[in-house]
Amino acid sequence: MKFVEYGIDNEDVIILLHGGGLNVWNYEESAEILKDRFHVILPVLDGHAGSDDDFTGIGDNAKRITDYIDKNHSGKVLLIGGVSLGGQIALEILSLRPDICRYAIIESALVIPMNLTNLLVKPMLDMSYFLIKQKWFAKLQSGYLKIKKELFDKYFRDTALISKQNMISFLKANSSYSLNDNIINTSAKVYIVAGGKEQKKILRSAELLKDTINGSRLVIKDKLYHGEYSLNHPEEFAENILEMTK
Repeated sequence: MKFVEYGIDNEDVIILLHGGGLNVWNYEESAEILKDRFHVILPVLDGHAGSDDDFTGIGDNAKRITDYIDKNHSGKVLLIGGVSLGGQIALEILSLRPDICRYAIIESALVIPMNLTNLLVKPMLDMSYFLIKQKWFAKLQSGYLKIKKELFDKYFRDTALISKQNMISFLKANSSYSLNDNIINTSAKVYIVAGGKEQKKILRSAELLKDTINGSRLVIKDKLYHGEYSLNHPEEFAENILEMTK
């Protein structure tokens, strides 16, 4: 697993995990804002453009990040955050190590499996994967994902570099993820956020997280779609982190 770092001279470490099919640019603008106060680490998740390993599971990514924290940061950081697939990995990290961070921010994380979607992932990609490298198709997809125009070139470049097998692997993992029972043991103060225009299972997942994690806080951003908070509102997202960690 590769890691992109900002503000490396700062003592307090925060780790932010990008969404499936995206990359570290998911958080680059926020990292630029936060780097004067924090040591910001943006991992390139396995199976994504620039990664050094295939995607083999949410748990495997969680274990690699936990090992990295143990090796480089004495087993603890200030905050861990993630969106969508990255949010699921963040939740798994909190389940593996309840005291690994003081704060967490979980955005648009599905924790209620979507069984039909999971079954359709492979046949749909078998038929449509060739379109990934077509710019017109990428523009349609980026519009559906609400990726702002300034990020399109990065989105197109990095999506085209994801192998079909890796895309199948992380999409199936994302759609089949269920909440680890050990999450109830986390000592982190968890901030849960979802867009008001998300799919119902994402909103139900956010409510389940709020009901399961003691002392957590849930905020619904009424006008936002899936993963749009950190991606398209980096200033607000960064301010959220600064406020949380005062």
